[in-house]
Amino acid sequence: MKRVFISLMLGLGLVACGGGDAPFGQAPGDETDTAGIPEELASDLESFTYNPDNQTLTIRGINLEDGRFEDVYRRRPALDRGDYEAYTAQDGSLDRHSTAYVRDIRGTRAAIAVTGGQFTYIFAGGSYANQSYTAPVLPGSQIEGGLVSYAGNYIGMLNVEGSGEDLIPVTPGTPEGIRPTQAAEITGTILVNASFSDGTVNGTITDRVIVDIPSIDVADLDLAPTGIEADGTFFGQATVGNQVRGEYGGIFGGPDATEIAGVVHAQEHIATLQNEEEYGLFVLAQCGTEGADPLCNQPVP
Repeated sequence: MKRVFISLMLGLGLVACGGGDAPFGQAPGDETDTAGIPEELASDLESFTYNPDNQTLTIRGINLEDGRFEDVYRRRPALDRGDYEAYTAQDGSLDRHSTAYVRDIRGTRAAIAVTGGQFTYIFAGGSYANQSYTAPVLPGSQIEGGLVSYAGNYIGMLNVEGSGEDLIPVTPGTPEGIRPTQAAEITGTILVNASFSDGTVNGTITDRVIVDIPSIDVADLDLAPTGIEADGTFFGQATVGNQVRGEYGGIFGGPDATEIAGVVHAQEHIATLQNEEEYGLFVLAQCGTEGADPLCNQPVP
């Protein structure tokens, strides 16, 4: 599905299409498709295949074609944001540019891919999966350990023109109207709290900055309380000031839900922009487990 690209400052849309079985039981290197992913999040993405050991990423979808197009993206360490690895694809200087971010923690993973604007349109989408899952406690249980937290970095991309440092150069004099662009990144800090005793999850994304346009003020994006399904999946509303501005969804993974992975979609949520949309992802370790973010180190009562 096509989404409108907007211009602002640097030479400055995303809607949806996904659905099916739970994204469950996949090992590193397996194809992660969008079966079971809400269409608002999956959008144009059909699947991704990521191997964290050799740092390879293949994206299917995110293009003009109706068929099952796939592209092996190039690793781009210079574009890494926090704990998320960056990959890009562009076949030629006048072809659409695409950026993907991905992270995997012990088999729990998520990825997003967003193209830069060209001819006023972009393509985008995200997906997530786990390798295994058990809840810390049974739903309804009053046993200690049912309330857990996850914290760390967040990465998203906007339908706004970024700095363009990864674009293949064009011939001098090439008209601006046909040049491809590179999507702008937006970073932040995310905290997610989950109660497995009553089966709910919520959170917030704060300290949000558009990397290439840091002068723009960006509000916190809250993840409204929603239910945790028996398979560890969840889907809820993304809000700004209690006003619905999009959706988020994801999956818990590992024994006792030691990881969480998810995708966020938001629109019309940045006050100084118009028609803006954002796709983002988070893959986090549970506080108190191996690899937990330093933000988890808080005073204990």
